[in-house]
Amino acid sequence: ESGTGKSTLLEAIGALAGYDEAGGGKGYRPVDHSSAIDKSGAALANAFRGHWLPKVTAGWFFRAESFYSVARYLDQAALEDPFRPPPPDFLSWSHGEGFIRFFEERCRRQGIYILDEPESALSPTRQIELLKMLRRMDQSGTAQVIMATHSPLLMACPGARLFRISRFGLDPTDFSDTDHFRMMRDFCTDPQAFMEEALREDDA
Repeated sequence: ESGTGKSTLLEAIGALAGYDEAGGGKGYRPVDHSSAIDKSGAALANAFRGHWLPKVTAGWFFRAESFYSVARYLDQAALEDPFRPPPPDFLSWSHGEGFIRFFEERCRRQGIYILDEPESALSPTRQIELLKMLRRMDQSGTAQVIMATHSPLLMACPGARLFRISRFGLDPTDFSDTDHFRMMRDFCTDPQAFMEEALREDDA
């Protein structure tokens, strides 16, 4: 659920792997932090220890909330480098199409990929496209994905290990046991009854 610390946890893992907490690849600084108060998950990384051999040196930290800044940074960097191909121009597409084009271009290499709510701009059909990419990454045997999501579709990714995060910690779970799945199941079973119950004002 929102506010449980999912993004903070991903920021800490990202910082431990060498990414900027705003997102991007190694060495990217797409967002100015000079006036920010350090309450991000990067500080939490000091309490973590990464166990990987060899150490992660490639991948991407994707954050939906900073996608615009990162995409603009990538386009600008491509324009300033005469030896690079033309910029991908992610921002000329719709929000969801830009996300998918970004994943297609950036998530093909070996590495660790940290995805923070990638479904935020994706329709259900586009989420299926992302699931296909995730499956290809898994089958390649060269990529690991750590993702925070509210989407029951993405939670149901075959082969994924799913954890529920709460104030009590991390607990293994199945997507069919999550509140998100149960809510969507109840809506699909009887939309009218679901909406009547959901919109009923509290008599108290």
